[in-house]
Amino acid sequence: MAPILCLLYRGPVAGDDVLDRAVDREAGDQYRQVFPGVVDVARASRQFLVRSIMFLAAEAGVRQFLDVGTGLPTANNTHEVAQGIAPDARIVYVDSDPLVLVHARALLVGTAEGRTAYIDGDLHDPAAVIAEAGRTLDFQQPIGLILSGVMGHVPDYETARSITRQLLASLPSGSYLSLNDGTSLISAEMQQAQDDYNDTGAIPYTLRSPDEIVGFFDGLELVEPGVVPCPRWRPDDAVDTPADIDAFGGVGRKN
Repeated sequence: MAPILCLLYRGPVAGDDVLDRAVDREAGDQYRQVFPGVVDVARASRQFLVRSIMFLAAEAGVRQFLDVGTGLPTANNTHEVAQGIAPDARIVYVDSDPLVLVHARALLVGTAEGRTAYIDGDLHDPAAVIAEAGRTLDFQQPIGLILSGVMGHVPDYETARSITRQLLASLPSGSYLSLNDGTSLISAEMQQAQDDYNDTGAIPYTLRSPDEIVGFFDGLELVEPGVVPCPRWRPDDAVDTPADIDAFGGVGRKN
């Protein structure tokens, strides 16, 4: 998840270690001053993630999940949603942030029937991520790849698409990609706030256009309703954000 979204959506159990990151904390406060709507963007992104995992576990029958760039633990984490539907589900979390990994290993405990593992891995090295994930996941069976608010850490779009393709290439037919990211289509203040945030020295993030987000799904069969603002993707009663918002997402199936 993008740094600003992590700050807004960290769980109360994450503790005060995050607050020690003075640069990120101050930058996050400035971001909200320029664009208060970022709180809705963070909420919409999280709610989309939950609904997409529910779809994959309940409707698509996926029992394995690879969550790359998971961010700090919060409510309704991937394993909680998936194993709440299928207790035997296996989940691998991947992040390169030592703080995230410390909290993940302490707090993200799965069911006895399933497995939950944590990898110190870099999004920029998909081959190493896949190799390590193979210790827990069966790459002969479908896997749900989760890229939630993370691809903006790769500034160059073609490089970001290449990383996504490499991750997907290792997954068998019947696997899925759930991806959402921030845009600046709805509000110009979102881009201004992101530019200001990136200039502070905090970890920078690149917003994508909706068409660029669609491009991550090239070669996949998009699940209805396609790539749309996150609140419009299979909404339920939990959706409590504006319908049109600068967070777009979708789910695609590998045939």
